[in-house]
Amino acid sequence: MSRGGSLGRILLAEDDPRDVELTLEALGRHHLLNKVDIVSDGEQALDYLYRRGAHANRPGGLPVVILLDLRMPKVDGLDVLRQVKADPQLQVIPVVVLTASREESDVISSYNLGTNAYVVKPINFGEFLQAVAELGAFWALLNEPPPEGFSALQPPT
Repeated sequence: MSRGGSLGRILLAEDDPRDVELTLEALGRHHLLNKVDIVSDGEQALDYLYRRGAHANRPGGLPVVILLDLRMPKVDGLDVLRQVKADPQLQVIPVVVLTASREESDVISSYNLGTNAYVVKPINFGEFLQAVAELGAFWALLNEPPPEGFSALQPPT
């Protein structure tokens, strides 16, 4: 599933359909035109990033940001984060953990694994819309990503 736009893609890894709809609404209300590709479990997120399985034919390039839930089926968000940040080709992608978990162990684990931000989903609808819109605007519009083909293992020239 995806949503239109011509800017860099946002990967939303979220298994709760209500949170997916709220996230899309928040991005839409703030006129972010980035295409949002949605996966509903960690295995699909990894397949998307590695362009395999059902995502083998997706357009190339990396997402400008990954919005990652922690509690997902098949492969949880921490395992996705671990694999993304361990891969020199993927580790440059900003990862924002967007989760309901306030558990200190999840926060610590996420930062130890290299998350760029940890955001607890607000319960209030308005606060949720505002938080997602601000995240989307920063990571999709303001943050300058590395050039295409950049690898963390390549020394600067």
